Formats: sequence, C-alpha cells, structure tokens
Amino acid sequence: MTDDPQLERYFTENRELWDEWTDIHAASPFYDLAAFEDGESTLREIEREALGDVSGKTLLHLQCHFGLDTLSWARLGARPTGVDFSPRAIALARRLAAKHHLPVEFHCANIYALDGIADRRFDIVFTSYGALGWLPDLGPWARAVAARLAPGGVFFFVEFHPVVWMFDSELQSIRYSYFNRGVISETAKGSYANRDEGGERRSHGWNHPISDVLGALLGVGLRLEAFAEYDYSAYNCFANMYEVAPGRWRIRGHEELPLMYSLRASRP
Repeated sequence: MTDDPQLERYFTENRELWDEWTDIHAASPFYDLAAFEDGESTLREIEREALGDVSGKTLLHLQCHFGLDTLSWARLGARPTGVDFSPRAIALARRLAAKHHLPVEFHCANIYALDGIADRRFDIVFTSYGALGWLPDLGPWARAVAARLAPGGVFFFVEFHPVVWMFDSELQSIRYSYFNRGVISETAKGSYANRDEGGERRSHGWNHPISDVLGALLGVGLRLEAFAEYDYSAYNCFANMYEVAPGRWRIRGHEELPLMYSLRASRP
C-alpha cells in the first residue's frame, strides 16, 4: 500500500481502532441500529437532496463503516457498493445486508489500495461525515474517485469543516493548524458515538483545508458543480452541542463556526 513504515503503522492502528469502534457503535444510541432495522433511513437531508432520485443507479460508498448509509441508499433503489478498511465493520455490513435482503456488495480495503476491488465505473461516488481526516494524502483519494466515476457520473461529498478540527476535543481552544502540517496523533477515551465506552485509544488523523480538497479533485479532471458551507452539524458528535432544529446541531459558545461543507462534482 505504501513504502512508508510509519504510515503503515498509522493505518494499522487506525484500523484496529475502527474494529473496536464497530462493536461500540453498533450498540450505541448514536447509530440507533434498531431504528434502521425497523426501516428508518440513516441518510441526512443534505445528501438526499443533492443526489435526488437514485433508483437504478450504481453507487460506490467509500469509507462506509458498517454500511448503514450504504444500505439506506439501497432502500431508495440504488445499487450500492460499500468499501471500508475495517474487517469487523465490513463483516457486520454484510450480515445486515443479508438479514434485510438488500443487494449491496461490500469490500474490505483501504481506498489507497483499490486496484482489483470495485474495479468498475459507477454513476455516483459518495463519501461523508468524518471520512477525510483519516487520509494523509488527498492525491490517491481523488484519483480513486475519478477512476471509478463513469463519464457524466457524479461525486458527492459532505464533510465536517476543517475549522472544527483546529480545536481541542472539548472545543475550548485552537490546538492544530488549519493546514495539513503532518499527522495529528491523539489518545482519548471512547469515540464520538460514546465517549464513556471502553478505555483510551490511540488515533492518527490529518486536517485538510478546503483548498486542498478542491485542488485534488480539480487536479484529476473533475468539474465542480456545487459547493456549500453550513453553520450546523447533522450529528451531535462534538462537545457542548445543542439542537437548534431537528437534525441540526451547533456548538454552544461557538455558534459562528462553520461546521460542515459539501460539494458536488462530475466527470466530463
């Protein structure tokens, strides 16, 4: 995957982290697996409106975790394929697909090593909410997106704003650069879905300014169609949040911060 042993160590430790998180997340109210199994969609308004009617369309979901959004796209009529690097997450995703008779294909792979995996063209490539910060370099990511988009295909991406990742975990003070100045390694208890579950775990991430995201996608020939920033989060996943409207959360004391952004691009 990479010739850099340090980077390989980061990937290995992050994969082990997400394996542990899969069990925690599947049992958490944050993911509300029971509601999904009762028929509720996990997709948010932003991505549903951006992609519209997906009936019959092929869709590749990168960094899909244990597949609830991927499976929700299938319920809307898409023909999805999910990819994630956590074996435990993919195993659970496959069980859920079989249990609910949803025709979804899941692959376990790092998106930096997709050769031979989901190796075809899709109408839609999708990724969302907390995915990009686990990638050290956006060049291979953008090339993977472009390589798997059919001509005229759409890439839709919605992500937490890089300004948020400048702060410490309690969002009290700025700790990190807005720019990608190297790995951000942290040790913290629990996860964003359950801060009290389990012991302390080590993670490694990277902040990516929006200019780097746009530059990577434009650099592989994609055409930007839409871009938006949001003053709310679709998830209650940061410290000191409160709900201002159904499914819209802000950080108390930091209401002026941008919390998410989205973009839609296409392959000519």
